[in-house]
Amino acid sequence: MRQPYLLLDIDGVLIPFPDDDGTTPATHIRHDVVPTGRSVHDPVAIWLNPDHGPLLMDVFRTGLVSPTWCTSWRRDAATLIGPLLGLPPLPYVDLPRPEITTSHPNGYLWKRDYVDTWLGDAPAVWIDDDFTVLDHDWATERTARSSATLLIQPDHHVGLQVEHLAQAVRWAARLSAARTAA
Repeated sequence: MRQPYLLLDIDGVLIPFPDDDGTTPATHIRHDVVPTGRSVHDPVAIWLNPDHGPLLMDVFRTGLVSPTWCTSWRRDAATLIGPLLGLPPLPYVDLPRPEITTSHPNGYLWKRDYVDTWLGDAPAVWIDDDFTVLDHDWATERTARSSATLLIQPDHHVGLQVEHLAQAVRWAARLSAARTAA
């Protein structure tokens, strides 16, 4: 079994959505970025937690996962978001830009079909804030077919927490131990 991918979303994970009153976590710092297709005169305001970079680097250094962006930010994840957190360039799943009005046009996260094709039979831990019950069923079915899959779903108003990364590392360590024992 190959090393699992760590698929990492951005919106709702690294960039939390504001609460109903418009506030974001006090741990996050505002940045203005210019995504592909936008003008420097029309930047996007984002809020990032500077602690996330070192926390993610600790996970990457374990060597237990292969980190990959899995976000609608696509290449901008590696060129805009990653550098603000002190992360090295990471590969990304090249997701399309579907014309949808909901994240769940078929009752599950729109990214899932693309991710499933991209992963093939590779194991993966996927951190995203927008899974449905059908996504969790999909992960269970993949795991039953020997493609170990763990979904971690942060609260989209709070974002990524230390315990989410600890869960990913524990899971990947168990997979590694099972590979070594086999």
